Amino acid sequence: MTAPTFSLGRGFTLTRTFEAPPSMVFSAWTTPENLGWFMNPGFTSDLPITVDLRVGGAWRLEMIVNTETRYMTGGIFREIEPDKKLVYAWGAVDGWPKIDPDNLALGPQVSILFHEIGEGTQMIFRVELPDQLTEPQTAEWMSSGMLAGWTMTIDRLKF
Repeated sequence: MTAPTFSLGRGFTLTRTFEAPPSMVFSAWTTPENLGWFMNPGFTSDLPITVDLRVGGAWRLEMIVNTETRYMTGGIFREIEPDKKLVYAWGAVDGWPKIDPDNLALGPQVSILFHEIGEGTQMIFRVELPDQLTEPQTAEWMSSGMLAGWTMTIDRLKF
């Protein structure tokens, strides 16, 4: 499989600083019992949150936006450096965004870096769209609300 390439302007970056060590912030992204922050407050899913923390493994959870909007989301891990870096192809086979496990290069890629700063962590979260998407496909992704959705989701992460 050819590695995807990414260009500026085909994604976005969110940076947050937490008063928690990198190990704790990393665990919030990689441990099923800690991933509950991801779902919208006030809603409970009956479906389990799963994490297979290895390259090629997947994480999955049911995202609940409101009483009418629920969907599976997750990703397939492409790089893992404990407490330092996570990279995954974002999506779910039966959810949003749709993902093709046999062609991960066609969808969005998420990279999360965890930098120790003092007694806390600077987290850099980046969503990138692959260069093989056409300009209309890229525009559709960029207007899909994913920036607002990720901003709202990440702002729920508290320590």
